Amino acid sequence: MPYSLEDKLVVGISSRALFDLEKENQIFVEQGVDAYTKYQIDHESDILKPGTAFPLVKALHNLKADGKVLTEIIIMSRNSPDTSLRFFNSIEHYGLNISRAALLSGAKITPYLEPFKTDLFLSPQVEELFNIIK
Repeated sequence: MPYSLEDKLVVGISSRALFDLEKENQIFVEQGVDAYTKYQIDHESDILKPGTAFPLVKALHNLKADGKVLTEIIIMSRNSPDTSLRFFNSIEHYGLNISRAALLSGAKITPYLEPFKTDLFLSPQVEELFNIIK
């Protein structure tokens, strides 16, 4: 039986909204994807600090009716699976109920919003949000 999202608020969230990745983003911008990938892999056991949307995600996890969780949180990231283990280690560390992800290896997130039945997408990257509403 497939997992139903019919009665849930589906929230897609970028890894940079969920976690503080400013240092890592600076490495990406200044040194490129190879240096960024190496850094993430070398630090995959280091727990990330909460990002700007972290408190909102925690609050969304607590939305329940008749004992049922009303939200589904999905990581939607342009990171690759190779660089994402650190995110999942941090998700587990904080006890977040996030088990689904779209790890797009640089591809745009927009084409994945509808298939995941996304109601809301959170990102600190304004350019990503503008690409969605165009």
